[in-house]
Amino acid sequence: MVKTSQKSRINKVILYVVLIAITVLMLIPFIWMLSASLKYDKDVFTVPIKWIPENPKWDNYKVIWTKIPLLRFVLNTSKITLIVTALQLLTSSFAAYAFAKLEFKSKNALFLGYIATIAVPWQVYMVPQFIMMRSFGLNDTHLAIICLQAFSAFGVFMMRQFYQGIPDSLCEAARIDGMSEYKIYRKIMLPLSKPALSTLTIFTFVATWNDFLGPSIYLTTQNKKTLQIGLRMFIGQYSSEYGLIMAASVISLIPVLIVFLCLQKYFVEGVAATGIKG
Repeated sequence: MVKTSQKSRINKVILYVVLIAITVLMLIPFIWMLSASLKYDKDVFTVPIKWIPENPKWDNYKVIWTKIPLLRFVLNTSKITLIVTALQLLTSSFAAYAFAKLEFKSKNALFLGYIATIAVPWQVYMVPQFIMMRSFGLNDTHLAIICLQAFSAFGVFMMRQFYQGIPDSLCEAARIDGMSEYKIYRKIMLPLSKPALSTLTIFTFVATWNDFLGPSIYLTTQNKKTLQIGLRMFIGQYSSEYGLIMAASVISLIPVLIVFLCLQKYFVEGVAATGIKG
């Protein structure tokens, strides 16, 4: 019994050591980015790495706002990200409620067909999408990106998995009391789905905020470009201003960290709950 207890403790220690080592390895790139943001370009790639600069160049965080229209890029990215996130939460949760709690003809076939689009890479149909948006007169507009990203098959799948973990008896009792489907969705399902909605918010916010390919295809006017495209302006034909790039990258990371830290208590619960039922 004593040997079993000691073995269990040793296994726990080993597990914690491995987890700490993995955590440190994952944090190293972010620490290097923060360190590089306070260096001159000539010092960024010095070997051995000086993690703490002898003369921190705090001016990098001032220059990035004047070197490029960074504030405009941040506002554009925030606008697109917030609208897309809100629309995905609405459309995904609404469609998931129908697939999980309502009965209609060919429901399973329609759901499988919709979810099958996850397996199709976006690069396969991005050209037809671009031609379609251009025919609608939405080229070089934020609305094109918003329309294309307002719906998410992954979001519907995840929300449906969560809704299937909610007893059908709740919906049946509400229907007996005379509540409409819209009211059941709004009064019962949404309040119970905070963990799943928070998880979907994190996924959608991060993906949209960091999106580079979509905005680079649709946006050509400088005043309409997003933050990720703006970072390319620090890269010249013959040289790159790595200190400024890292400073701007740190700035771009802050909103993502804020969203994650605010919703992290629901994140694990939401991911676990979406796998309750198949």
